Amino acid sequence: MPKNIFTRDRSLPLNRTHKIAIAGVGALGAAAVAFTAVPASGQTTTTSEAAPTAKVAYSTQQIQDVQAGVTGQLASASQKVAAIEAKQEAAAKKETAAKKAAANKAAAKREAKQSTSRSAARTEVKKSYPNNLDGWIREARAIMKKHGIPGSYEGIHRNIMRESSGNPMAINDWDINAINGIPSKGLLQVIPPTFEAYHVAGTSKNIYDPVANIVAACNYAADKYGTMDNVDSAY
Repeated sequence: MPKNIFTRDRSLPLNRTHKIAIAGVGALGAAAVAFTAVPASGQTTTTSEAAPTAKVAYSTQQIQDVQAGVTGQLASASQKVAAIEAKQEAAAKKETAAKKAAANKAAAKREAKQSTSRSAARTEVKKSYPNNLDGWIREARAIMKKHGIPGSYEGIHRNIMRESSGNPMAINDWDINAINGIPSKGLLQVIPPTFEAYHVAGTSKNIYDPVANIVAACNYAADKYGTMDNVDSAY
């Protein structure tokens, strides 16, 4: 009796060819079983029923509402942008107008100042004083006022009368200053170093000039005594 090719003598070991053949037979058997499980109609059966397909509802009204909403938002945003731009433009115009007004005000102020200076220059006329003791004192006091030098008419006049009796060419040739070679000179008997140190610009540099002598002496007295009014003796 011939041997079944699928029956193996267990006493013989399996080689590579035998293993491949057995695997193939197993695969074919599994396929046959699976094939027989499929119904003849070719349709497969499932254990659960398919869910019914949901119906989709379409509405043009909803789309119109969305479009209207978007259009409204865009219009609102556009209005806001326009309002912001208008506000910025108004602010810029206001700032420009303010700068222009400030510039015009500054220009008007400069013009007014220049006009005043020109007017003062045109109307300024050197006041004439009489060439006597009264005139000398009054002219000296006008100069002293411009330079902030104190001294009343009475205080100046009193000291002049004591020092020189009103003689602008008076000179002291006997006191300690004369002995030292620097005699006192002029209406208020000022020594040359003091006259030079306290000389006021705009007045004569001649120590015998009555106005220059008074102004320099009062400038010195203000520095040392506060004012010529405080001087009652040789100073």
